[in-house]
Amino acid sequence: MPAGEPERIYVDARRHGVVLVRPLGRAFVIALLGAVAFLGGWPVSAAGAALLCLAAVGAVVAVWRFDRTRIVLTGDKLFVVHGTLRRRAAAVRLEKIQTVEVEQSLLGRLLGYGTLVAGDLEISCVARPGDLQGFLSKSLSGA
Repeated sequence: MPAGEPERIYVDARRHGVVLVRPLGRAFVIALLGAVAFLGGWPVSAAGAALLCLAAVGAVVAVWRFDRTRIVLTGDKLFVVHGTLRRRAAAVRLEKIQTVEVEQSLLGRLLGYGTLVAGDLEISCVARPGDLQGFLSKSLSGA
């Protein structure tokens, strides 16, 4: 590839929304406890307000992390990029990948997500992992 020419991006996707279930569920439980405490009267209502704020911050952070995590496939590499202030990426070069595997539970098959294992890189909660596996297999075979 000539210097200065950007790498062609074939796939740029988010992980499946199922990654939000646990953190949003946790935020919901904290908010519920905070609402009950807030209605409990003065000494406890301050703690309830703090719990409500904590739940709101937890939910916003979870959605922000979900939005800032990307799965990217280029002509050379497959990588996962995450973070806002400190961007981090885990990557594997396509030429180093021997096999591409998809692992899906029953719930994963029903909801359309799974774990993609490509070389040393394992990406959990990938939306439509079979599509990405097929695209990677075509890229690896040179088609």
